[in-house]
Amino acid sequence: MKAYFEGVIQRKQDDLAKMEQRMKESQDIAEVRAIGESMVAMRDEIRDAEKQLASIETESEARGMDVMASYGLGQAVREEVNMYASKEYRMAFKDYVQRGVAIPQEFRAGGDNGTTVTADIGAIVPETIMNEFIKDVSKVYGQVYAKVRKLNIKGGVKFPISKLKAQFKWITETTVSDKQKAGEIKEFVEFSYNIGEIRVAQTLLSQIVSLDLFEAEVVKIMVEAYVETIDKGIISGTGSGQLLGITKDPRVTNVIEMTEAEMGDWTAWRKNLFAKIPLSKRGQGEFLFTSATVEAYLMTMKDGNDRPLFKEATELDMGRDVGRFFGRTVTLVEPDVLADFGTAGAGEVIGIMWVPQDYAINTNMAFGMKRYFDEDTNEWINKALTILDGKMVDTSGCYLIKKKVQA
Repeated sequence: MKAYFEGVIQRKQDDLAKMEQRMKESQDIAEVRAIGESMVAMRDEIRDAEKQLASIETESEARGMDVMASYGLGQAVREEVNMYASKEYRMAFKDYVQRGVAIPQEFRAGGDNGTTVTADIGAIVPETIMNEFIKDVSKVYGQVYAKVRKLNIKGGVKFPISKLKAQFKWITETTVSDKQKAGEIKEFVEFSYNIGEIRVAQTLLSQIVSLDLFEAEVVKIMVEAYVETIDKGIISGTGSGQLLGITKDPRVTNVIEMTEAEMGDWTAWRKNLFAKIPLSKRGQGEFLFTSATVEAYLMTMKDGNDRPLFKEATELDMGRDVGRFFGRTVTLVEPDVLADFGTAGAGEVIGIMWVPQDYAINTNMAFGMKRYFDEDTNEWINKALTILDGKMVDTSGCYLIKKKVQA
């Protein structure tokens, strides 16, 4: 009997593998769902066979578990599968986005019950899409976003900033270090439940047949929209229902004013900015400027004999979108993120020196997708929603560089 049940389990395991392969190759959601139902029944049959096999075992419980493991069944059959990563859900999500087909009932936990617009987050974006989204966001996209700190902590709770930082401490062989009170900063930071959205016109996605191409296009659209908005939010977000940007944060009180003449004077940079940096932040920090500010003012520095000296005096060496100024990294941003010095008004921020890891984005990177009909454009719109917030957790190393107009 033992050999019989072992044979049954092996045959059903082989059949289950074939079903999984058919599901991967299918592009028909009806067939995918039918295969999924058959796989559930097959797993139940395997579990029944396992129980029968276990009942005739005369050895110890530990030995019985070893036998089960030798056939690779226990873990494989009982392992919980994330339904949002399944082929069936991915196909259902594609139909929901493209044609408004309601998400099947078994997938609706916490989501939208069809195409109605509610206060819920909507149909959960499949795990496969989110994995690619996170991977792409972490690469070349978002010159500012890529540098900041990423957190996933509970919103609406005040966290001591010192708890988000750490210190190195020497200990002796005979003493034990107390639990460190990391950092000396006493303030608190609280992240809110802000909801951000990415709107995608239906026409961009409606004609894509392949599931893989559909998911790739969704990722591309979401990444481009996400990082552009987050980059701007980190710099100039109002903090009202959105990120609190560096230039809008009342806690950022380090301000450096530079006239047009001082912008091209390397000694003025030393006196006005670098001489004021506290020891705890010396050797740290990066710059944010527009390319026009760098080209017109920093790279035109010259000595008393009208000879260029920007490279020798400041180590300024710019590439396409990044370089170095006084030995510190310079990241170039667009004029809609920071103003060009030449066109900025008096008192306007034209540059920032900051420590990127002192700014934190708080989000679980989970997105929901909802559909609604835009009466103005007469088309369906897909709206990806997520909850996130962001703000400075340590402002001591952040300096706003503002334009000063000489009287």
